[in-house]
Amino acid sequence: MHPNAQLVVRFYTSLQNSDIERIKSCYAPDVMYWDPVFRELHGERAIAMWDMLCERGDELRVAFGDVQADNDSGSARWEARYTFSRTGRPVHNLITSSFRFADGRIREQRDTFDVHRWAGMALGAPGRLLGWTPPLHAVLHRQSAKLIDDFTSKHHAPEALEG
Repeated sequence: MHPNAQLVVRFYTSLQNSDIERIKSCYAPDVMYWDPVFRELHGERAIAMWDMLCERGDELRVAFGDVQADNDSGSARWEARYTFSRTGRPVHNLITSSFRFADGRIREQRDTFDVHRWAGMALGAPGRLLGWTPPLHAVLHRQSAKLIDDFTSKHHAPEALEG
């Protein structure tokens, strides 16, 4: 197995175990993370997102597979099962990740998933009806950014807000 594929396996295994220090060790300090809800996060904000999800998701279950990587890039498929805290609704999110590597670490991670499908599970009828609309996507992004801000101010040093 290519060393970068092993890195991706280590990342998801760490996520399965909610091991934020090990997750952090997989990322370059200036990592760029992107997904359709959180959108673009850099460095410590990306770490804070995973830390928040691990802390809030004591029932978070992660499965992964189809890991592929070479010297520069890679991909994997993974799924997350959890209860969406705001509504108490169960979510089973299917995610495809793409990676860029540098110096033995993840330099960039892009996660893609069907936001409409996710919104239907997480929000129920309003998500099924409006989950495809840009205004709902904007609201989800704003709420997610606020969650990271609140979590960071309580759990991370002030320098974690930079980036």
